[in-house]
Amino acid sequence: MPTSAWTVAPSGPLRGDVFIRGSKNAVTKHMVAAVLGQSPSTIRQVPEVGDVAITTDILRSLGVGVDHDEATGVITVTPHDGVTTEVPLSFSGLNRIPILLLGPLLHRTGEAFVPLVGGDQIGRRPIDFHIDALRALGAEIEVREDGIAAKATRLRGAKIELPYPSVGATETVLLTACLAEGRTVLRNAATEPEVIELALFLQRMGARIEQSPGRKFTIDGVSSLKGAETTLEGDRNEAFSYLVAGLVTGGEVRVHGCAQDRLVTAITTLHRMGARFDITDEFIQASAPDGLKPAAVQTDTHPGFMTDWQTPLVVLFTQADGMSVLHETVYEDRLVYVPALKQMGAEIELFSTCLGGESCRFHDTNAKHSAVVKGVSKLRGAVVDVPDVRAGFSSVIAAAIADGPSTITGIHHLEAGLPPPGPAVRRARPAHHAGRLTALGRG
Repeated sequence: MPTSAWTVAPSGPLRGDVFIRGSKNAVTKHMVAAVLGQSPSTIRQVPEVGDVAITTDILRSLGVGVDHDEATGVITVTPHDGVTTEVPLSFSGLNRIPILLLGPLLHRTGEAFVPLVGGDQIGRRPIDFHIDALRALGAEIEVREDGIAAKATRLRGAKIELPYPSVGATETVLLTACLAEGRTVLRNAATEPEVIELALFLQRMGARIEQSPGRKFTIDGVSSLKGAETTLEGDRNEAFSYLVAGLVTGGEVRVHGCAQDRLVTAITTLHRMGARFDITDEFIQASAPDGLKPAAVQTDTHPGFMTDWQTPLVVLFTQADGMSVLHETVYEDRLVYVPALKQMGAEIELFSTCLGGESCRFHDTNAKHSAVVKGVSKLRGAVVDVPDVRAGFSSVIAAAIADGPSTITGIHHLEAGLPPPGPAVRRARPAHHAGRLTALGRG
């Protein structure tokens, strides 16, 4: 049963080791890909997040076998010939997985229905990109008030160019085109590490996928796919958040399980702010013995600064000596967490103009997508409600340097998307001590 609040008590500098599991943004997509196989697929290094449980329930509702060994972090997905065509409406708005199932279900049954997508409240999600791509591949799509219905006797390859390098739309094309008849050429595709992971997994299953320079994928459809095994790469958002948790508290956290090449832009950004790094094949450790400097950062699609990183970064900005600027270019409404930080004493102003970088696609809108942050701010304990998982973890990080305990509500977002909290965090109703931060404590 979800708890209703967390109480976070600051405990001084965080020092110690954190072991990162597989990417939250990759695991559920791999589970969907496994539906395409003719035999079971095994996914290792599965993170302990609520989205995995939701996706497991969705697949089981369709008649797909899912065995999740939480102790070892291993999931086995076993498709069956009797897979049903409809994702139940009870899954409306819970996460973004149903829309990715349209292509796989069309291949298996010739028709599909999925409820409306959900996920964090961070702005409009362009489901039209998914729909246009599926239509280009030969699907008949009907958008209803409660969801999306689709049917197709046979999907065929097509030339597709995305209006924007959307991660989700790219994944829809990869999942659908690999069994479509003929060749699909996808341009302006997303190239995030999690997208490449999915493409590599599909390739292990027998898909013929080629990546070319210039955001291009070429997919030659095959008649069938087999099951495959893979071990997920480390979650780069979680890794960055823990590095920031160490820096913002004046400590140093050693992060294991997330390779350096997944954090290149993040490491460079923290370097500019005065962080020092110890990087090996086993871990990445950051510290800032001389304090933190302000910076101007613009989020972007990969290989730019990841939009998921900007929420902990803004907390770090509050402890940098000077004025910092954050320009969000991926989602128009991702700064919804700022009121919670301001409630804790952060000095942040939001603007609808493009600051800290080139003009983006939101420059002619009223979307407040730039933030100016004044540091160093003395944060105070408060009662705050969080709108999504990334904002929630940023509130936890901010609470770790406040002048007293904080109570964080809206934590169902955190419980869906993050491992359990650590010793500086006490759950309210019931109280509980556990989690990923147990190796961290005072210096």
